Amino acid sequence: MKVLIVKTSSMGDVIHTFPAVEDAVRNRPDIRFDWCVEEPFAGIVGLHPAIGTIHKVAIRRWRKRILDGTTWREMAGLRGALRASRYDLVIDAQGLLKSALVAIQAGAPIAGFDRASAREPSATLFYQRKYAVPSDLHAIERTRRLFGLALGYQPDLSALESGIAPPAVGLAGVDGKTAFLLHGTSREDKKWPVEDWIKTARRLADRQFTPVVTWSNEAERKAAQAIAGAVPGTVLVPKSPLADIAAILGRSTLVIGADTGLTHLASAFGLPTVAIFLATEPGLTGPRGLFASTLLAPAGGRVTPADVIAEAERLLALRSNAPA
Repeated sequence: MKVLIVKTSSMGDVIHTFPAVEDAVRNRPDIRFDWCVEEPFAGIVGLHPAIGTIHKVAIRRWRKRILDGTTWREMAGLRGALRASRYDLVIDAQGLLKSALVAIQAGAPIAGFDRASAREPSATLFYQRKYAVPSDLHAIERTRRLFGLALGYQPDLSALESGIAPPAVGLAGVDGKTAFLLHGTSREDKKWPVEDWIKTARRLADRQFTPVVTWSNEAERKAAQAIAGAVPGTVLVPKSPLADIAAILGRSTLVIGADTGLTHLASAFGLPTVAIFLATEPGLTGPRGLFASTLLAPAGGRVTPADVIAEAERLLALRSNAPA
């Protein structure tokens, strides 16, 4: 059986789908999986060994250039590639109108959430197989249940495995313990103050960790340089392809991150991961993992560097005492 997964974005949503793939691999070894994803996240999808062909979409770019001939050629090329693959089933794991419109390009039956479960009920107009999954569950569990219903098995929700492993390349020239500080995020109200990142980096350095920071835009570059400039020994990784950052991240000893996709990736790698949520509720979409936890800013209060370090030490101790 040949199945296409449609989960185009965001990075966190893509990562939340991996446990469902891992369930399916164990319960339905007869299935071959391909994936359709936004082009920036293709390298992340490629981390799972069960994924064969990765079809790239560029919906965000296409929308901006809808009258451009190149856009129409790329869309036609995607449609041709999907039709030529002759899928037996498409699983729209996103439940949005845009993902449903991508799914129909394959010309195969589409399975997805039912009208009461989908994020955009209009998407279900394009599905041939619709499944009810409670909307008050974490995104990971919702996707695992959807895959189980669509493919005919009951996922073991008592266990959580992403099935991915970091690339074998780490951070060259750095020995000992590293702590990746993921300070960058998409919204201003999600950002922890740079001063708090600096205080955290100093405390980590006092504990013989090498802090690591990177950036993807101008604002993040300034923050990363401020941290590196204030804390000697901090490694400043220049703006790099996502796959390269994932490789460095995956070999870290500890990860401390804002509400951003790379924080979800760290937890999926099984790393001790402290997520700092300031403006969003982590209950349904926060990082999940045996050694991951979320610090949520209390009403009228704040998450302090001392809070973060204490939680990091707890997770590191938990990791060190875990069975091999």
